[in-house]
Amino acid sequence: MKNEILIKEIYTSLLSEFGHRHWWPADTAFEVIIGTILTQNVSWRNVITAINNLKAEGLLNSEKLYRCDVDTIASLIKSSRFYNQKAKKIKRFMEFFYNKYNGNLQKMSREETSFLRSELLKINGFGEETVDSILLYACDKPIFVVDAYTKRIFSRFGIISEKARYGEVQNFFMMVLPKKTELYNDFHAQIVHLGNEICKTKPDCKICPILKINNKIYCQYGNKNE
Repeated sequence: MKNEILIKEIYTSLLSEFGHRHWWPADTAFEVIIGTILTQNVSWRNVITAINNLKAEGLLNSEKLYRCDVDTIASLIKSSRFYNQKAKKIKRFMEFFYNKYNGNLQKMSREETSFLRSELLKINGFGEETVDSILLYACDKPIFVVDAYTKRIFSRFGIISEKARYGEVQNFFMMVLPKKTELYNDFHAQIVHLGNEICKTKPDCKICPILKINNKIYCQYGNKNE
């Protein structure tokens, strides 16, 4: 089976098993942005705690957060780990957001995708995964997000190399999939769920919904455990 067809079959199987993931869970697009910064290197449960702390203080209002000092932000997001660094990243983003777009997310989202991506990547501490998550989930841009789960799962299928660079993996997925924001959104969420719950470093292949695709095992790890 060609890789392009296999990838589409994998998504169909995941969607059938897990249903639409409705990701990113947030009340506003601005909350999504803060969540993408907080979610680095920590469980989502801990991110929710930090988000709720910010909400309780009224700091998921962009203007209030912009005027808030780093120490106050840090004290509220301790559950997210590396909270001092993340507070600084939030502050840097808020300065960018207000200096460039006067705190107007619609205005920021109207920017051409590659230009906005390059501008966000200039923010100290912002990597490709964080930036692309903002573009996809908050700005509604059709860009595929790559993470460690993506590399783990699809290298086990022999589709990509686990050592492939971020851009290589992203370009491959965007070449073989229709350029649709909703598809990129849910596919990434499906991958995260599979990688977090089943396809771990030591996977539980017996309950994997993509162990067999059309009654054939493509996963190298699955073949070892069959």
